[in-house]
Amino acid sequence: MTDARPATAALPYRLVATDLDGTLLRSDETVSERTRAALKLATEAGAAHIVVTGRAVPWTRHILQALDYRGLAVCAQGAQVYHAGEHRLLTSVTLDRRIAGLAVAKIEAETGPLHLAAGRDGLDGEVLVTPGYRVQEGPLPAVVAHDRDELLAEPLNKLYLQHPELGDDALTAAARAAAGDLVGVTMAGAGVVELLPLGLSKATGLSLAARRLGVKAAETIAFGDMPNDIPMFGWAAHGVAMANAHPELRAVADEVTGSNEDDGIATVLERLYG
Repeated sequence: MTDARPATAALPYRLVATDLDGTLLRSDETVSERTRAALKLATEAGAAHIVVTGRAVPWTRHILQALDYRGLAVCAQGAQVYHAGEHRLLTSVTLDRRIAGLAVAKIEAETGPLHLAAGRDGLDGEVLVTPGYRVQEGPLPAVVAHDRDELLAEPLNKLYLQHPELGDDALTAAARAAAGDLVGVTMAGAGVVELLPLGLSKATGLSLAARRLGVKAAETIAFGDMPNDIPMFGWAAHGVAMANAHPELRAVADEVTGSNEDDGIATVLERLYG
């Protein structure tokens, strides 16, 4: 992680990358007027704003529409680069289903049975869940998969893991220890431990999107709140953790701002672009 060094005297950063949940969004999934104004301040100064989220496109689209967001968005932990204005996937990386099945078997050999869900690839990809998986509220209904063969029957962007007893941090550590040589393992939020294609992260998708925008890592500031944002902080010139951030992210952040409920993003952008 490098120290923050403005890209130019006039424009501190040419790219502002923000996570959604726990970062840009408040708990009611809205963006405050102050934060909207701060983002407008940055974009009117010449910076680009890009959403970088663990959500796949189907679970992100309604948020982008509410923001009247028409640019590129990095979704599904970097697996999807989505053009919101054109409603088009520019890139999409899928999880090898054979490797995913092997990874789950190796993890379960250490932890015991898991509850699973799967995010299918594509603009309208469904989320399938096995019995026992605790489904979080969202814009789309989850489809029950009665067996794992059904869960793995079509291309996926990720698998979700839950354990009846282990907490998120413990499950993440166990999954990495058992299958980290096969898949990427990340924690994106409460009850959200994910298996991804090996080597994929938010930094992967952000670097691809930034290249399309003609912006470099040294010209980027990133905001986040969870361990899945760590690679993005490693890529960007300056990483800003929210006050509500997971300790692992705060430990690698260049700066800690206010919480998502207290306009933490706006506090930083007003200072930089005001």
